[in-house]
Amino acid sequence: MKKSLLTLLSMILMLSLFLVACGGGNDTTTETGDSAAPTETTDTTEEAPTGEPVQGGSIVLGASGEPVMFNDYYNQDSASADVTDLVFAGLMRSNENLEMVPAIAVDFPEISEDGLVWTYKLREGVLFHDGTELTADDVVFSFNIPIHPDYTGPRGSTFAQLEKVEALDKYTVQFTLSEPDAQWAITAGYSILPKHLLEDVAIADLEDYRSFNIENPIGAGPFKFVSWTPGQNLVVEAFDEYFEGRPYLDKITWRFAADANALVLLLQTGDVDHIVAPASELATIETFNHVKLSSTLALRYDYIGWNLQNPLFQDTKVRQALTHAIDREEITETILEGRAQVAHAPVSPLSWAYNDNVPKFEFNPEKAKELLAEAGWEPGADGILQKDGQKFSFTILSNDGNTTRRDIGIIVQQYLGQIGIEVKPEQMEWGAFLDKINPPNYDFDAVVLAWGLALDPDPTAIWHSKEIAQGLNNISFSNAEVDAISDANRKILDQTERAKELAKVWEILAEEQPYTYLYYPQQHLAMNNKIQGFTHHPRVTFYRVNEWWIDNN
Repeated sequence: MKKSLLTLLSMILMLSLFLVACGGGNDTTTETGDSAAPTETTDTTEEAPTGEPVQGGSIVLGASGEPVMFNDYYNQDSASADVTDLVFAGLMRSNENLEMVPAIAVDFPEISEDGLVWTYKLREGVLFHDGTELTADDVVFSFNIPIHPDYTGPRGSTFAQLEKVEALDKYTVQFTLSEPDAQWAITAGYSILPKHLLEDVAIADLEDYRSFNIENPIGAGPFKFVSWTPGQNLVVEAFDEYFEGRPYLDKITWRFAADANALVLLLQTGDVDHIVAPASELATIETFNHVKLSSTLALRYDYIGWNLQNPLFQDTKVRQALTHAIDREEITETILEGRAQVAHAPVSPLSWAYNDNVPKFEFNPEKAKELLAEAGWEPGADGILQKDGQKFSFTILSNDGNTTRRDIGIIVQQYLGQIGIEVKPEQMEWGAFLDKINPPNYDFDAVVLAWGLALDPDPTAIWHSKEIAQGLNNISFSNAEVDAISDANRKILDQTERAKELAKVWEILAEEQPYTYLYYPQQHLAMNNKIQGFTHHPRVTFYRVNEWWIDNN
C-alpha cells in the first residue's frame, strides 16, 4: 500500500507543478491573469542599526483562501479571522502562551465572589478608525448582539450565560452572568464594534449588512481596512492613532493565489513575503536564501466530517470502519513529512483538557470490512458495496487552493476503494464551499476540514445538538450525554473537575467517530528574512503584526 501511495503522490506532485506553471508566476496582483496594479514588494525604510525597529515599509502576505466577511459575531472561517484580528480589538486578547491579557481593558477584571459579575475598566482615548472614541457604550452594544433574540449568527451558545451588560460610566463596563462561566475570561475578548455606525441596523439584518461587514469594516485595531478586490488582493494600512502605538509597517497587502504550490512560487520570486507553508514544500523552501521558517504545534486538528443526515453514515459501525480503512500514520508521514501527530479525539495536546485515553481505531482494513459486513454492506457485482439496493458511493469535498486537503481526498479515494467504497473527491471555492456545507444547506456527503480551536475546550459550539440548526454542528451530530455535559461544563470552575467531565465527551466522540480525526499538525510559516519582530502564536497566524518591522540591512 505504501508503494502505491507514494506512486499516487508522485502523480499528484506532477499535476501540481503543471498547474503552478500555467496559473502562477504573473507579475500582477491577480490570480486570474486580469490586469491590475503591480505587485507590491517591501518598500524602502529609513536605515537603522540591525535589531532596532524602524518605521515604514509594507509587506505582501500570500493566501489561497479568501475571507467571507469581517465581523467576529458572524464569521466562522480562519481567512476572515486573519483580517479581523488586524482591524478590530477587544477588551482582552491571548498572548503566545495562550493566556488572556488586557487589550482595550486597562487591567484584568474585578470579579464578584460568586463569579457572576465581571467589571472592566477601559483605556481612555481609544479611537475607532473614523476618529470616534471607543467607550463603554460600544462594548454594551457589541455584546448585546449575540444575546438579542433576532441574532442570526453561530455564536449564540458562546454568550448563553450573559444575562446583561451595562455601562457604569464612560469607561467602565459590567457584565452580569446568569451562572458561573469558566469560559467568560476568553469570551470577553470578542471584537468591539462601533455603536454609532451600526445602532440603526436591525439585529436581524446585521449579518447581511454589506456596507460594514464587507465593504468598509471599521474597528479600533492596529490596521485600517482600505480595499478588498475578490480574487486579487486585500489591503490594510497602519492606523496612526492605534492605542498601543502606531504599527511599524505602513501597509499590508494580502495577495490571493490559486493554491499553496502557487504561493511557494510567489515566495521564491519575492512577489509575496509571507505564507503558511505546506509541510510537503518545506524542503524546497529551505533552499530559498531570502526566506526563514518558523514551526510550532498549532491549536487545531484536521478531520474528515461525515454528514449524519446522509443514511450512509448514520451507523456508528460504518463510521468506525471508515476510520479503520484510512492509514492516518501514512498520511502524516507522506503528505505532512512526519510533521503531525495522529489525532484520536477533538481536543488539542496544547489544551489542559487533553485526554488521549479514548477508543482508538487504528489502520486495519480487514476490521473495516468486518464492521461493514456487520452493518449489512456486501459487495455488488461491480465490487462496490451495496445495501438494500444502494451503492456505498459518496463525494468528499474540500476547498480550492488547499493542496493538502486535495491530496487527502484523492488518497482516501484509494484507501476506501480497497474495501469496496466509491469516493469522488471534489474541491470548491472557499466562500461557496462554506455556504454549501453550513446551515441551512448541509449539502455535502463528507468534508475534509480543520478546526482552529478556541482557547477554552468547551465542546458546545461544535458538538451540541442545539448547534445543528444555526451553529457549527454542520454534520448534525446528536448525543444526549454530550449535550448534558456541554450544558454543564462551563459551570464547573475547578479545572481538574472540569477536565474529568470533558474527558467523557472526548471518549464518546472517539467511540462514535462522527469525524475521522486525522492529525494535530504543526503550522509552518515562511517569511522574508527582512521581516522582524515576529512571534509565532499557536492559534493566530498574524499575531501582533503591529510589532513587525522591515530590516533592509
